[in-house]
Amino acid sequence: MKTDLFFYTGTGNSLWTARMLAKELGDAEIIPISRTSGDPIVSRAEVIGIIFPVHIWGLPRRVIAFVDALGNDPSRYHFAVAVNAGQVAATLIQLKKQMQARGLTLSSGFELEMPSNYIPWGGPGPEEKQIRRIEAARKKIVRIAAAVAAREKLPVEKGPLWKNILFTGFNRLSFSRVPTMDRSFWVDEKCNGCGICKTICPCGNIELKPDRPVWLSHCEQCLACIQWCPQEAIQFGKKTPHYKRYHHPEVTLSEMIAAANPSGGR
Repeated sequence: MKTDLFFYTGTGNSLWTARMLAKELGDAEIIPISRTSGDPIVSRAEVIGIIFPVHIWGLPRRVIAFVDALGNDPSRYHFAVAVNAGQVAATLIQLKKQMQARGLTLSSGFELEMPSNYIPWGGPGPEEKQIRRIEAARKKIVRIAAAVAAREKLPVEKGPLWKNILFTGFNRLSFSRVPTMDRSFWVDEKCNGCGICKTICPCGNIELKPDRPVWLSHCEQCLACIQWCPQEAIQFGKKTPHYKRYHHPEVTLSEMIAAANPSGGR
């Protein structure tokens, strides 16, 4: 059963998830969503998985655009994994409705709790807690893969009703402002102009002028730039100089750069 696993990632959690799923499923290819250009997505796979992080309790823009480009094949099994730091809210319901509007069926949707990478609200927590979350996620991925292999049709996973209502409202209020939230990024004296932030950004939102990053106001808030900066020179607001950085411990910088680069081979 050929499976295409399309993933969107900023700090490696979703890339790792796609990799673990591919290992469990067998005949599977992992494909960065950043390498899809908005043209119709052509896939001969019998199963398509969409793996992505939850951004402000909803879908990232890049994932929305990806789904809008998906071809309609009624025989294909679609599933999704929403990677989050503790509250998936109604994100998978949002995805299911978006797919339904295009005549597509989301047969199953799973939430996967991982260490937090949203550094403006704090660091990822103690290392012991990070390890526990990753190991719990590893076990759940085995269960997800079994459900996908059996093509099970399951209700999408979601949060409590009151949180879904509250957080969905918050997401709708903030969604239009996300691209310009990069105004809060700045660099301190540790910046050496290495350009990794520009290279790793999955939406091409950073330029170097001349040797310092400048954000271009089409940000996704994936936070790849701040989390992967080797000098920890990129900051967001006033508090991040005191917070620990996070990226998935089993994902390398070179893998992230390859995933972010639209011209990279699969």
